[in-house]
Formats: sequence, structure tokens, C-alpha cells
Amino acid sequence: MSKSLYIAPMALALALTGCSGAAETEAGATSGDAVETVAAPEGQKWSTTVAQTDAGGYVMGNPDAPIKLVEYMSITCSHCATFGEEAFNTIRDDYVESGRVSFEIRNFVRDPLDLTAAILSRCGGEGPFFALTKQALNNQGPMFEKAQGMGEATYSSVLQSEPNIRFVRLAEQLDLISYFQQRGVSADQAKACLSDTAVAEKLMADTQTAIKDFDIQGTPTFLLNGQKIDGTSWNMVETKLKEAGAR
Repeated sequence: MSKSLYIAPMALALALTGCSGAAETEAGATSGDAVETVAAPEGQKWSTTVAQTDAGGYVMGNPDAPIKLVEYMSITCSHCATFGEEAFNTIRDDYVESGRVSFEIRNFVRDPLDLTAAILSRCGGEGPFFALTKQALNNQGPMFEKAQGMGEATYSSVLQSEPNIRFVRLAEQLDLISYFQQRGVSADQAKACLSDTAVAEKLMADTQTAIKDFDIQGTPTFLLNGQKIDGTSWNMVETKLKEAGAR
């Protein structure tokens, strides 16, 4: 068994916790003059301009936007789901579409359920990533119910499977393959993504890098132009965006 991909069986209750403990954060946003809007290239929209980043996330918007917002998020985090409901459409329509702000999501995987859903949210590539992530967050309730129904013995058995079938088995138990199939990711495509151990290893490695480089301890955590925002609510994040010139 690949030691780098081994996830020790944990108490099922731990996998169903809402979010990691909130970390102390540094104030990082800088005040400045209002930033001018930047028109997208003819025939394009900044909100549909999505690319994968060197940090392993996906960024939406003007790649040269002077204001760069990054969210470290976990699909099993209830506060991340709340933030998505409150903020996503406004970030996309009012900030990203202006060309002044880019918005990047970086998965911060906390548990096997989170890792499984994160793999599937990325399985369709760049285009549907943000929509699939938002829908995965909306599916927390049914996913947690399925997880509770598994019981500790089944959960432990799944996690002790060989790495190339572990997340396929977990996704089947959680009914995630059919959930994503209804959203454009075929069953064969989903199983191929879940079987690719390199994808899971990369997500776990990126999470460790986030802890090392930015001391990310809880989700959601936000960076604005590379500095932590002192706060996790949309009200706090939007205030920092405006202070940075997105107004």
C-alpha cells in the first residue's frame, strides 16, 4: 500500500465535523484608491475564464487582476457552504466580472469524505469546477446522512482498501458518483478520477503546503494579494475587497 496515500481509519464522527478549528489570522488587506474596471476580451466574460494555478487551485477571472482573492475551503465544512451561499454569486457578478478581482479556490482536504468530493469536483476540468464545487457544498446534508448510515465498520473497511479503489468505494457508499453524473461527470469518468492515486496525493500534498506556507489551520481561510484576511464571513471579506480598491 502506498504510504503517501494511506489514510488511517478515524472515528466517523470526526469525518462529519463541520469545520476545523478557526486559526488566528493576520490582517493583510491594504487600503488603496479605487481600481478601474478591466474589460474582458471581446466575446469573453471574466466569470467564465477559469484556469488551474501553480498552487493547485482554480482561479476565475482576469489573470492579471490587481486584486487576488484566494479561498482555502473544505467541501465538508459547513462554514464554507454558508460562505458559498452568501457570497459566490456576488463575487462572480460584482467583483470578478469587473476585471478588478480574480477569485481562486484551493481545496484544503480535512478527511476522506472531503477528499473524495474534492476529486469529483475537479473531474470535469476547469470549466465546471466552480459550479461543481458549489453543488458539492450544497450536498453536505445528504452526504453526511449517507456517511452516518455506513457505520464505523464499513467506513474503516473502505479506508483500508487498496488506494486505487478506496475512493471509488467511498463515493459509491456516499452516492456521489450518481450525484456528479447528474451534473455532467459520467460514471466512468468519475471512477477514473477516483482511481488516480496521483490526484489524491497531490491534493493532500497541496494541503500540507498550505499549512506550511500560510499556516492554514481552519476553513474557510482567505488570502488577499497573498496575505491572510482577519475574518471568515462574507461581510469581512467584502470589506477587505473594498479597502483594496474593488469599489
